[in-house]
Amino acid sequence: MARRYDPERQQRIIDAAIRVVGEKGIAGLSHRTVAAEADVPLGSTTYHFKTLDDLLVAALRQANEGFAKVIASRGRLQDPGTDLAAELAGWMGEWLAGDRTGVELEYELYLAALRRPALRPVAAEWAHDLADRLSHRTDPVTARALVALMDGICLQVLLTEAPYDEEYARDVLRRMIP
Repeated sequence: MARRYDPERQQRIIDAAIRVVGEKGIAGLSHRTVAAEADVPLGSTTYHFKTLDDLLVAALRQANEGFAKVIASRGRLQDPGTDLAAELAGWMGEWLAGDRTGVELEYELYLAALRRPALRPVAAEWAHDLADRLSHRTDPVTARALVALMDGICLQVLLTEAPYDEEYARDVLRRMIP
């Protein structure tokens, strides 16, 4: 039997992995559950992703795009006239107002790096990227501190299920910006 050409299969597998983690958590992720969700043979998942960590790296990389899309859509960071604290608070508000399941999934994959060293470089990418973007408006140390503060605010909103308070976020961010 000839092998069927399926250029979208790898992407479908990544999408399926994200859905499985969203529904069952990382503990529910296996090549078998992903293959079933993607409606592909089990061998396809192991062909494209030798290990579950390889699959989680791809899923985390894709999930990281959620916050990056918010940043790109607003695009006012480079403007020196933009109120940086207001812009950052707005980013968080827009991201947290999106699909809650998607936001929680991004954090679940991000926090999985605590136990899975293969994920650590990918988990750190978004923080480094954002700090690099912010260092054009402030010094590198402050940029890293702002990223840590934003990360903490977002995580607290997710953990406590409290509504996001943009005014509070803006005020606290302003205190850190020289």
